[in-house]
Amino acid sequence: MPKRAETTYSRGVNMKSPSSTLLQLGWKPFFSNQLSAEEDGRYRPVRVMSVHRGMVTVQGEGLEESLSSSLPVSKGAEDRPTVGDWLLVDRESRNLVRILDRTSLFKRPAPGDDRRLQLIAANVDTLFVVTSCNRDFNVARIERYLVVAREVGVRPVLVLTKADLTTDPRSFLETARALQPGLQVELINGREPESVARLAAYCGVGDTVALVGSSGVGKSTLVNTMRGSDSIATQAVREDDGKGLHTTTVREMHRLGFGPEGGGWLVDTPGMRELQMSEVTAGVAEVFEDIVAITLQCRFTNCTHADEPGCAIKGAVAQGTLEPARLDRWRKLAFEDGLNTSVAESRRARPKKVAKKK
Repeated sequence: MPKRAETTYSRGVNMKSPSSTLLQLGWKPFFSNQLSAEEDGRYRPVRVMSVHRGMVTVQGEGLEESLSSSLPVSKGAEDRPTVGDWLLVDRESRNLVRILDRTSLFKRPAPGDDRRLQLIAANVDTLFVVTSCNRDFNVARIERYLVVAREVGVRPVLVLTKADLTTDPRSFLETARALQPGLQVELINGREPESVARLAAYCGVGDTVALVGSSGVGKSTLVNTMRGSDSIATQAVREDDGKGLHTTTVREMHRLGFGPEGGGWLVDTPGMRELQMSEVTAGVAEVFEDIVAITLQCRFTNCTHADEPGCAIKGAVAQGTLEPARLDRWRKLAFEDGLNTSVAESRRARPKKVAKKK
């Protein structure tokens, strides 16, 4: 828990010309444009560094402490503070006033209750999709992360770790780059600062990156190296299946120190073994844009790419220009997205049960 900083309030600060502190925290014109002249004088913008039960740890100009996460008005499932959010705080009472609109939001159905949303991180600029050069390297899983990143509108960067533990790291690099045209891929050794420094280009002042990947791929080791500390616990990978144990239990932002001017922020999330594909149609279309382009050449607009004549997909497979394995992954993700989206819409439409008074 960060130490409480001495709080000094100055009225009438123009957020159109933010202080260096706010700029370092990631303040952008997108956020300042949301403030009215009255709000600019009455309220103070702060950013959520971590979320705990009923509390948020925030930082802003002259303010660094934990506050109640309750808001005066809740308009929906997404109207709850999450890591990376920008909030307005009353200068006198320090109560939270509202959440500023987000540039991006990672979310998923809450475990055990698909009608509830679990907010993961907000206002992220870049998503580090971390996977290791061993048995964890799984093309289908990587594509799931890419779909989510594209749907949210965040730039994905594939980070290949444990390059020092394989005799042929180039093969992993080539396979990763072939997943999508223009996909940025970095091959690193998470324990070596010189190697991890390749990620500095994505972590400039005010930049926010999030980090996702299955357990055991070296996320905590990578975060420790990027921070220049060993404060995050790490655990060894099991030898029988190459998988690791969850070591991150709290979503929080870590300050990075790349470059002479200091770095941006990294949101570390608990390892997610599975990502449920729901309402990510645009993301699927972008990750598999090559297949979508081929479908537009089919004779019939409602072609199922099974037995119809003039099917361009079947023709591409026959000609060897489309890999059957990639086609199968596209079919699976598109079907899963459609099914889960339909279920989610049905459950949201279902009336909530009202507890009977005894």
